[in-house]
Amino acid sequence: MTGYTREELLAAHEQLVDNDENLVTDGGSEPPVVVKVGGAKAVDPAGAVKDVAHLVANGTDVVVVHGGSTAVDETLEELGEEPTYVESPSGVTGRFTDERTMEVFSMVMPGKLNTDLTALFREAGVDALGLSGVDGGLLTGPRKSAVRVVEDGKKKIKRGDHSGKITSVNTGLLETLLDGGYTPIVTVPMLADDGVPVNADADRAAAAVAGALGARLVVLTDVKGVYEDPDDESTLIETADTPAEFAALEDAAEGFMTKKVMAAKEALDGGAAEVIVADANLNDPLITALDGGGTHVTPGALVEAEEAEQ
Repeated sequence: MTGYTREELLAAHEQLVDNDENLVTDGGSEPPVVVKVGGAKAVDPAGAVKDVAHLVANGTDVVVVHGGSTAVDETLEELGEEPTYVESPSGVTGRFTDERTMEVFSMVMPGKLNTDLTALFREAGVDALGLSGVDGGLLTGPRKSAVRVVEDGKKKIKRGDHSGKITSVNTGLLETLLDGGYTPIVTVPMLADDGVPVNADADRAAAAVAGALGARLVVLTDVKGVYEDPDDESTLIETADTPAEFAALEDAAEGFMTKKVMAAKEALDGGAAEVIVADANLNDPLITALDGGGTHVTPGALVEAEEAEQ
């Protein structure tokens, strides 16, 4: 549970509706908001649930995308199996999704986790509707049956992977739901071009959705944002508005933050209005992020790189 009662959540966003004069209530010119809620145990969804209820009550279109790798790993271990992680030649560590892991993903992500999170939002007064990337062909793209990895210092090809790259988002489906007053709660798997459900990174799924909708993307995690020194939160990088600042952001990102910065670039390349990486565990994490908290990356951070490519 979130730690809030239904009455407390409803009262909280009703109070914000009454007291916040800066909110746009007609849904007019403001871009939608895509919120990525992390799946790690260290990320508490309570504040995000409350803030989404507040935004929706004030006319903002919101799409929630969630992860859940921790729950998948725990389920695999309960079944007597070990999760497999691999390192790419570029140094990024990611999950290798074999057939058995894909079966567990399909049980845990669109099954228990999506259902539980959708229920939390509905309890908070949000007309939430859960769906996976397979539903309505929401998230589609080519399948990667083999991946390049580094093992024992050597580059290899590892086959049998069940993952894919999202290249298309069914924006019509999302817009239909949003126009109908629903708040989509989205998770993987995606639907590969061969018609098979496969895994995809949740940060990059959120990036694809935000790009397709021209939205502000807020990636909520268990730290305040991207730090120049990963061990020192006082070195928070607040903004990246130029290519040079974005290059510094990429250099600073380590571990799990590498994928979030990668997702930021993909979101902006796809048409997102802004990307924010921020702390999920504040009292008002989403509102705080949208008001300037966390690390903000704007489209200007990629301008020179895009011009050079053209």
